[in-house]
Amino acid sequence: YITGFMRSGNTYTSNGAAEMIKEIIANLRDEVDNIIFRMDSGYFSEEIAEVIEEAGYQYVVKAKEYSNMLDKAYDRPVKIWEDYGYQKQAMFVFMKPDRWSKARKFAVVRELKPEEDRKQLSLLESSDYTHAMYVTNAAYELVDTVKFYEKRGNCENYIKETKYDMNIGSLKMKSFWANEAFFQIMMLVYNIFLLFKMDKVSASEYRQWILTFRLKYVFVAGKIIKTARQTILKLSQGYPYKEVFQKKLLKNKTCR
Repeated sequence: YITGFMRSGNTYTSNGAAEMIKEIIANLRDEVDNIIFRMDSGYFSEEIAEVIEEAGYQYVVKAKEYSNMLDKAYDRPVKIWEDYGYQKQAMFVFMKPDRWSKARKFAVVRELKPEEDRKQLSLLESSDYTHAMYVTNAAYELVDTVKFYEKRGNCENYIKETKYDMNIGSLKMKSFWANEAFFQIMMLVYNIFLLFKMDKVSASEYRQWILTFRLKYVFVAGKIIKTARQTILKLSQGYPYKEVFQKKLLKNKTCR
């Protein structure tokens, strides 16, 4: 998490996105040499593309599925499709979407429909395929461009983790700005949690979500005993994940 802000629930995805991208670039410019933005179709707009281009960075953004965009992709005398995966093909084309000021590079991907879904008689080559398109200025090869976007699914996992495990999706305070402050604090906590995982846990444990970590490292029954000189935490002899808990506890004590 680099930057973000609360919005009302009926706000369209890309509203304010260009300004947020400028803030992201300002925060990272001195620390990161190359930034590549990967965004879904909610951020498909020329304004966003121009902001990233003017900053000298790259993007891969899924295009909205306008029918005339697909017509433009197919309406060219020479189409060079490159095989990509099982019954998939892709090609680069330069197209100018309606209301955009200039043409940009698009990766067009098509996948053959199951045989029962194909039209027996059709004059349109495109009717036998499902399609996806991505506008990009990245220096990737064609297949690498598509693969780069397809990894966006992992970003969705981060969003789901904050939404469900940290309850970001249901902020309940009456004040909008109180919710905004709470949101920023929770995202800071999430960043600290990710840093903890990167520094302290094994690769096999890294993909475990917050609820799993709570089960292993927090939900351990214990009893605090205070004496004249000491405060002692006594744990059960046979609690779940005992070996893992002790391993991490000792590792953290060593690193302090």
